Amino acid sequence: MTKPTQFIVNDRGEQVAVIIGIDEYRKLLEELEDLDDVRAYDEAKAAGGETVPLEQALEEIRRDRTCAIK
Repeated sequence: MTKPTQFIVNDRGEQVAVIIGIDEYRKLLEELEDLDDVRAYDEAKAAGGETVPLEQALEEIRRDRTCAIK
């Protein structure tokens, strides 16, 4: 059973924020990250262009991060 939604209201009684449990918050963040991954994939597919194997892409990302740190 889920708890009723709790809102924070301003001086005019308008809802300005919501209070949720930490587990629900973490679940929502995870779902948003998954949706962002799907969106990025869809954009990449729509853009066409050259594809590279996953391992090559990961190596390039690691290399770029290492260079940026130095």
